Amino acid sequence: MYKSRLKVLYQGKIVPGIMEKFGLVNRMQAPKLKKIVLNIGVSAAKEDIKILEEAKHELTLISGQSPVITRAKKSISNFKLREGMPIGCMVTLRDSRMYEFLDRMVNFALPRIRDFKGVSQKGFDKQGNFTLGLQDELIFPEINVNKITKPKGLSITIVTSGNPEQAMELLRMFGLPFSKNEKLRK
Repeated sequence: MYKSRLKVLYQGKIVPGIMEKFGLVNRMQAPKLKKIVLNIGVSAAKEDIKILEEAKHELTLISGQSPVITRAKKSISNFKLREGMPIGCMVTLRDSRMYEFLDRMVNFALPRIRDFKGVSQKGFDKQGNFTLGLQDELIFPEINVNKITKPKGLSITIVTSGNPEQAMELLRMFGLPFSKNEKLRK
């Protein structure tokens, strides 16, 4: 049976390293990845539905899974938004697809960002989940730049079990480069 490279790395090196660093006695106490959620919000979809279809196609290429179209929960008159209008698409990755996506993001996509100095450490919430916002989804090699009408942006949420310090160490051991001049907020 096929196992992702990062899953083998997690079971073989990352769990023992985290247990030693934080003084954990049981392997089950070590933080782990639960899921990765990818989200593209398309505000222009209310005028042109083709942009939403393009975003859905891009998210399918990036994730390898068919996304779900998200709809507005409330009507907001200032934004000319009505309840039930399509406003974006999202996909949730678990197990092997989650590890494969994280591997591609860390090793192929993030190094393609111009003047990249690392991801911000301020993306952690109190539960240890990390959210990363990208202005451009074109950094993923699966996307054909010539077929894109305009960049849409991409929100990536990595859901972990554990507190923010343990989650940050877990993601650092997976290879996610954090910027050095910021401190983790409590």
